[in-house]
Amino acid sequence: MGSVVAFSFDKLVIFGVGLIGGSLARALRERPGVTGAREVIGVARSANSAARAVELGVTDAAVALDDDKALAAALAGADIVLLAAPVAQTRPLMERIAPFLDAATIVTDAGSTKSDVVAAARAVLAERIGQFVPGHPIAGRESSGVDAALADLYVGRNVVLCPLPENVPQSVARIEAMWRATGAVVGSMSAAQHDRVLASVSHLPHVLSYALVEQILGSPDAELKFSFAAGGFRDFTRIAASSPEMWRDICLANREALLDELDAYTAVLARLRAAIDAGDGAALEAVFARSRVARTAWQERGGKLAAAGEAAHEPAAATPEAPPEDGAPAE
Repeated sequence: MGSVVAFSFDKLVIFGVGLIGGSLARALRERPGVTGAREVIGVARSANSAARAVELGVTDAAVALDDDKALAAALAGADIVLLAAPVAQTRPLMERIAPFLDAATIVTDAGSTKSDVVAAARAVLAERIGQFVPGHPIAGRESSGVDAALADLYVGRNVVLCPLPENVPQSVARIEAMWRATGAVVGSMSAAQHDRVLASVSHLPHVLSYALVEQILGSPDAELKFSFAAGGFRDFTRIAASSPEMWRDICLANREALLDELDAYTAVLARLRAAIDAGDGAALEAVFARSRVARTAWQERGGKLAAAGEAAHEPAAATPEAPPEDGAPAE
């Protein structure tokens, strides 16, 4: 985890230099073992919105998304392009860069959902789809934006790659080496498997957290309930302070898998309701005991679940009081 991984690049272009893209840039410029010219260019909807990244030294230059000439120059000769904007922007961004994309450039992304991103890439890139290696760095912290970017954000954190049949092994290996150079642990799975796993351990918990707050808001004594809310409420609803816009897009993008998880959760709730209604304490205790054992075992493994890692865009919280990561990897 702490070993230095050799990686070399001359030009990296990042669309959306926020926490995710900015931390990658800082890691590749500040951590040992990375060589090459290491030029990093940030692209945003306006040059001003990426100016802060240049001011902080995270990127070398800022380019406006609507500036054809500057965008073409930025993408010319790029080794890697990272799309670190919200997943709903994937197709428009792909359409924007496609005319200027060198044949040797590898495009990857940082989206929280993968099947929709792959579909967008296929629609735009067509026979050039092999240039796109889908990815998802599962990391975050309580602050968002490029000012929150850290060179060590990805150390020990999971990055999932979802290679496509059209990807040549060298392209996948290059993106893997890039993330490993940041200190990340890299795994792979199919896009469909990624979306099922993240729907279960990330997307569903966010929906449930928002739902509890919504339920209390709809009650006539909401203020009284909030005034007595304590640790259990705080821990369960921590992630309900996340970005509503980002989670709206994630829920819609991963609709099928999330609906399956909601149905399965609803079935468990129905079982618990029936046990409570029947006064069946043994059934309740059995469920609670199984859950407690599983949760304790997960905690003792360091809070990691294979390659799936932590819930998308949540902080690696040292304490349950840690505030939520509210930021999509936005510009």
